[in-house]
Amino acid sequence: MNSAMRSSSATLRSYLFASWAHEGEPSRCVRVDPGICEPARLRHLARGARMPFFQSPPVLPDTWVSDVPLQEHLERLLPVDMLAGVRPQLAELGRLAATTLHDLAAEAERDQPRHIPFDAWGRRSDQIAVSPAWEELHTWQVRLGLCAVPYDTEATGYKEHARVVQMALHHLYGPSSATYTCPVAMTDAAARVLLDHADVPLRDRVVARLTSRDPDAAWTSGQWMTEREGGSDVSRTATIARQGANGSWTLHGTKWFTSATTANCALALARPEGAESGSRGLALFLVERIDPRTGESQIGDTIRINRLKDKLGTKSMPTAELTLDGAFATPVGPVEHGVRKISGMLNITRFHNAMGASGGMRRGVELAVAYSRVREATGSRLIDLPLHTETLAAMSVDAEAAFALTVRVAHLIGRAEHGTATDAEQQSLRALIPVTKLLTGKDAVALASEALEAFGGAGYIEDTGLPLLLRNAQVLPIWEGTTNVLSLDLLRAATRNAVLPALFEDLAARLGDADVVALAESVRLVAAERDRLMSDAQGWHAADTAVVQAGMRQFAIRLGRAYTAALLCEHAAYRLAKHDDDRAALVARRYVRSRLAGAAEWSRPDPAESAAILMRGHAQPQGS
Repeated sequence: MNSAMRSSSATLRSYLFASWAHEGEPSRCVRVDPGICEPARLRHLARGARMPFFQSPPVLPDTWVSDVPLQEHLERLLPVDMLAGVRPQLAELGRLAATTLHDLAAEAERDQPRHIPFDAWGRRSDQIAVSPAWEELHTWQVRLGLCAVPYDTEATGYKEHARVVQMALHHLYGPSSATYTCPVAMTDAAARVLLDHADVPLRDRVVARLTSRDPDAAWTSGQWMTEREGGSDVSRTATIARQGANGSWTLHGTKWFTSATTANCALALARPEGAESGSRGLALFLVERIDPRTGESQIGDTIRINRLKDKLGTKSMPTAELTLDGAFATPVGPVEHGVRKISGMLNITRFHNAMGASGGMRRGVELAVAYSRVREATGSRLIDLPLHTETLAAMSVDAEAAFALTVRVAHLIGRAEHGTATDAEQQSLRALIPVTKLLTGKDAVALASEALEAFGGAGYIEDTGLPLLLRNAQVLPIWEGTTNVLSLDLLRAATRNAVLPALFEDLAARLGDADVVALAESVRLVAAERDRLMSDAQGWHAADTAVVQAGMRQFAIRLGRAYTAALLCEHAAYRLAKHDDDRAALVARRYVRSRLAGAAEWSRPDPAESAAILMRGHAQPQGS
């Protein structure tokens, strides 16, 4: 590998093809004369000279500069002064995401966690060895303030906009974090739950750690909910909480799936001895790795690690099966209503899940577009082939749609947390969180698969690192509620509260803001779908319960598509009015036609439109 290639910090070292060597590793192919890349010699080789062919890997661009939709949406959602203040951090993070952070993520994926059950003398220790790169990724997220931003809003001045700023940071950091955003999600959720429900001493001692910007002081939190008996059905939780004579509590049982097992603390559900069965009898506890009474580690003693989970993806993050044998735990508030208390936690983790899906989708498109600019087929670059451009444009539209939907949730959560949300906005948010999580989770897997296909056979080869996109995406429709679980959660919310009328009204308001000639047909189609959804929901009271439940997945997805389309139309109208820019209008019309109008109205592709969507949504690196 020549020196220029070694020094290119933006080269995707985790997406190297089999003929490449990682920096610092011996090359796995013969040395090639650098002059082979001169145009004259390349033409000579193309005429039949005997010389091996080498594909060029994609070069990930600066992820802030290239992400036109991200910049556009932030300009619309954030006050001018606030965006000016945060833009330098986002610009630096975009550069780091394509260089330093990306390299750390690649190393963390290669150097996976290891369980060391015993020390050299045979004593139980249950240590988990993680990659130094994983620990550096922790340091980076703490300094970025991924968990601090939503909580130090008075100091930053972000206030109700804090969650939008957090999402912008997450969007750039997450795809280059080797899924460190999972511990971030659980830490953020733990802070929210403790602020809402914990007694003052516990809250003040722990929340300051969870939201710290100091890597030496900051804690991360896990979630210990899943058990063999119940899975998503937490009402079957079998872990028992026992209160000692001195009033302290200990937990006894097995937690089957505990992500981020190296975290400093974790929220855990348990059933106090003598409490009633079912979800009503559960309480919420905080378990700390270091016993706060003694300063001694509970790991390897009252908390035993049975094994690390061999997962399909997210392999850089340790996930374990634990046995709790008298682990000291502190109740989060009164020892009751545990399931009710974790509802706030689920709102935050499902929001994080959607942020991960949105950011991952954008990364998949970025890589596919970057490759299309260097890969040739039939005498042309892939990006110049109309069919390939059509495919990439469809991917780009879906990625922007996921961002638009998720950043709307970020906006509403921020308003709710700071007391500025209306009752209608809070009702809309209750419906939007499960819909957003399920829709973005499903779309992320589909887009990751499409991204791999855009690389041909290279997308199927582990050496390229590309299969990580698909393996890591597959957790998104599963964690924190599968598509079916979330669909039924939407149904429960709709039957107990006025969440759907509020959301339908909000959808209509988005369309009202998009009442411009250039979007008239799209607005008409979205409004028609809204009317159909309203009619379907109004018919539930007269329908068989089984029929309603069986149709909820389809209903939830349709609802998510319609609301997303309205958001895209609203954004497009803003861009037209303020900047006379129709890029977002092209995206909105494309999404409406492909996702709402049906295949019959999407049978005549427009190559010029697809090329415009692609080129104007992905700022090209200089010199390309």
